[in-house]
Amino acid sequence: MVWIPITRSIAIDDSEIGETTTRAGGPGGQHVNTTDSAVILRFDVAGSPNLPDMVKDRLAVLAGSRLTRDGVLILRSEGSRSQLLNRQEVRERLVALIRDATIIPKKRRPTKPTKGSQTRRVDSKVKRSAVKQGRGKVRE
Repeated sequence: MVWIPITRSIAIDDSEIGETTTRAGGPGGQHVNTTDSAVILRFDVAGSPNLPDMVKDRLAVLAGSRLTRDGVLILRSEGSRSQLLNRQEVRERLVALIRDATIIPKKRRPTKPTKGSQTRRVDSKVKRSAVKQGRGKVRE
C-alpha cells in the first residue's frame, strides 16, 4: 500500500487511483499507431475515505466538467511521448487540484467606498462633463 501525500494531514491511497492508457492524438512517427502514451486517470472523489467532506465539496467545484455525475474525477495527459512522463504529470495535476481544494477561501466582507473616494469620483465626472460641454457649438 503506497500513500500519496497531499498535505500534512491528508494522504490518498495509491489503490484509489485508476489509470488507463490510450493512444495520444497529434502527429507522430512510425510508432504512432502502436504505442499507448496518453494516460487517463480516474479518482473516485465521492467514495474516497481519506478526503474530508469539505475538501470533497470544494474539489467538486474546482473540477467542474472533469467530474462525472458519479463523483469520479477524470484527468487526461498526453503532452509527452513518454507514458511514464504522462503518468507523473497527471498525478501531479491530481495532487495540485486536491491541494487547491484544501485551501479554505476567505469570506468577502462587503465594504463601503470612502468619503474621499466618492468626492474624487464625482469631481472627476464634473470635470469630464465640463470638457465635453466645451466641445459643443459656439453660441453668441
